Amino acid sequence: MHADHQAQVAFHLAGKRRADVLDAIEELKLRPALLARYKDLTTLRYDFPLVLIRNSAGPEFVQSLSALVDNALIEAAPPGSENERLRKHILRLEREIRTLVAAGAAGSLSELWNQAAQRLGSGTDELLEDSASRAGVSVKIDGDLVDCDADLPMRLFTHAWASVQKQKASRFHDKVNRLVLKLSDMLRSDFVRSKAGQSAKSLKTSVGAAYSDVFDFEVMSRLLAKAAPQESLPESQRRRIEWALSVLKSQEFFCSTNGQFEPADGEQRCSYVFESCAAALKGLRERLPKMIELTKAIAITELEIEGHYDELKHDPFFEEFGDGALGPDDLNLFPDSLVCIRAGNVSATEYADLMAVLCAGLPVKVVVQSNDILEEPLVRDGRRAFSLRSARLANMMVGLNDVYVLQSSSSNLLPCRERIFKGLTYPGPALFSVFSGAARSAADLPPYLVAAAAMESRAFPAFSYDPSAGPDWASRFSLEGNPQVNRDWPVQGLAYEDENHQRISQDLAFTFVDFVACDRRYARHFARVPRARWNGNMISVDKCLVGATKGLPEHVPHLLMTDRDDVLQKVIVDDKLIPEARRCLEMWHSLQELSGIRGSTAEAPPMREKTAPEEAREREAPRHEPKPAAAPATAVAKPEQEKSSDEAYIETPRCTSCDECTQINNKMFAYDANKQAYLADINAGSYRQLVEAAENCQVSIIHPGKPRNPNEPGLEELLKRAEPFLS
Repeated sequence: MHADHQAQVAFHLAGKRRADVLDAIEELKLRPALLARYKDLTTLRYDFPLVLIRNSAGPEFVQSLSALVDNALIEAAPPGSENERLRKHILRLEREIRTLVAAGAAGSLSELWNQAAQRLGSGTDELLEDSASRAGVSVKIDGDLVDCDADLPMRLFTHAWASVQKQKASRFHDKVNRLVLKLSDMLRSDFVRSKAGQSAKSLKTSVGAAYSDVFDFEVMSRLLAKAAPQESLPESQRRRIEWALSVLKSQEFFCSTNGQFEPADGEQRCSYVFESCAAALKGLRERLPKMIELTKAIAITELEIEGHYDELKHDPFFEEFGDGALGPDDLNLFPDSLVCIRAGNVSATEYADLMAVLCAGLPVKVVVQSNDILEEPLVRDGRRAFSLRSARLANMMVGLNDVYVLQSSSSNLLPCRERIFKGLTYPGPALFSVFSGAARSAADLPPYLVAAAAMESRAFPAFSYDPSAGPDWASRFSLEGNPQVNRDWPVQGLAYEDENHQRISQDLAFTFVDFVACDRRYARHFARVPRARWNGNMISVDKCLVGATKGLPEHVPHLLMTDRDDVLQKVIVDDKLIPEARRCLEMWHSLQELSGIRGSTAEAPPMREKTAPEEAREREAPRHEPKPAAAPATAVAKPEQEKSSDEAYIETPRCTSCDECTQINNKMFAYDANKQAYLADINAGSYRQLVEAAENCQVSIIHPGKPRNPNEPGLEELLKRAEPFLS
């Protein structure tokens, strides 16, 4: 056996690294090759930072800065050369805001917009100041800006919860005000029919001072006493109505400002937000007597209004009215409790309380934030490297059947906003399990990339379970949001320059082992192989996972990574990580089965075979994440060259799906699986159609390049029109 291969096998099987053959990676600051190009996220237009929309309604409680800027561009700077200056200024402002937020700046969009404009010199640059002012008017909404960091999950869910409670308060306001008005009318009518209501003094008061000398109220009182019916409400009914009216008016679950009921603010709002399930249960028990009383008052009021209250039947029922009488609809009237558990690991006691809350069917929404999912196992038995308890919590809760469950990384929260809103409005309990990516052990990677890598690697896949969505698992369970859900591991394109300055392209799977390689605590499980010792016995991790090996392995699994100088490296992996990757893959297969993708008992329509172009496009990263599609070089790393202005192309990740280009020529332009435009066939149309599409594009992402047919009519005019879009 070759000495180099022998040393590699020894490390793979026993973790023993020969210093003369293999290098430790602790000080090399390596990262998976597919993440290499994302060193500075502030240069990218992606989902973050987010804007928590003020006074929001429905699932639009959060929006990305990029989307708001795109909308401002559409309104303030429609396509055309005369608007190019304005467009460039607005995009510079966006990038400066992103830089400020990444550096820790806090505030609203309007505040940071002005701050960014000042930093770019709007006080001395009149054109920039004009652009900032015009675009600022086009941004019609405001809210706090938040980055993908350790505070994001709780801030976003608390904001969304408050938005839902405000809507609930509005419905509560309408219901209670209607009931109060009906009961007040009943008592007022009863008083009018009474002797006191027909007295001269009462009649005079009701008419008012302006007409006090016109009528003889003593005579009017005697006439009414003879003519009007003397029947009035029985004393027991009147007392019952007065009690119900008093309870409705004095309720404390929603405060009232200027006659408008809202979710309780300040100290009252805090009474519904808790840091543990035990505290939430305690708060619920404390509020329960008042909840029972108000529910009872509402039920009695509705019976009285309809004239259906029967004292012989209903008095005994309401005398025994207790917490057992509260149904889901009754509980849904009240503000939901929000539990924010920030611990990465749920303790045994907290887990028991969590189960108690969720099993009780109470309208409690629980957010469990994990900052670290690669925890050490509770028992070191030599076989398990990680416990992955946080990554399995949501899986276990799905088995409760009537609990709404959502799991997602922080990087994917914006695409999940509709499902977040659905879970917060679900009438029963809901669990949201979120991985923030803010692990201190990440190898100098920003939380966004760590969170995205966890989802890409299937270590923390996104899924949702909605008990109200349908009768079977196929309709209730969804893997929406995960990249390439039909595959074991997502496959992305890797492009780099070799030592001979030649462009090399290959497909690369992003596995669980790639995610572990992002964590410097587990650097001991990896060893760098110097380039001179690379050999054909080194195979990629995904290929190694295909089958089990008995005896001495013929091949050693490796990853492609890059160092601080953007030089491509090969890193071999020890055997302890391979079983962990297989376990991760088995869990992913289970989720695929639940969603009907992989041989499930759930009823799901058969999936059609994908065409070759669809397979190729599916390898692209999801719309809401930076696309890990290229990496730097092997020996002397250089970034991939930008596209030539002679070449026609579309900035697909920025597409807003406006249909402008496809309406011009749906053979030349088409949508990918994310409904974002790409050039399907450059030869299916004319250069004129390319230029017209570029001019009509709402976000100016179509670059027509130079004409392919030098004989096309009107080229001189078309080239002038195309000039603003060539770079």
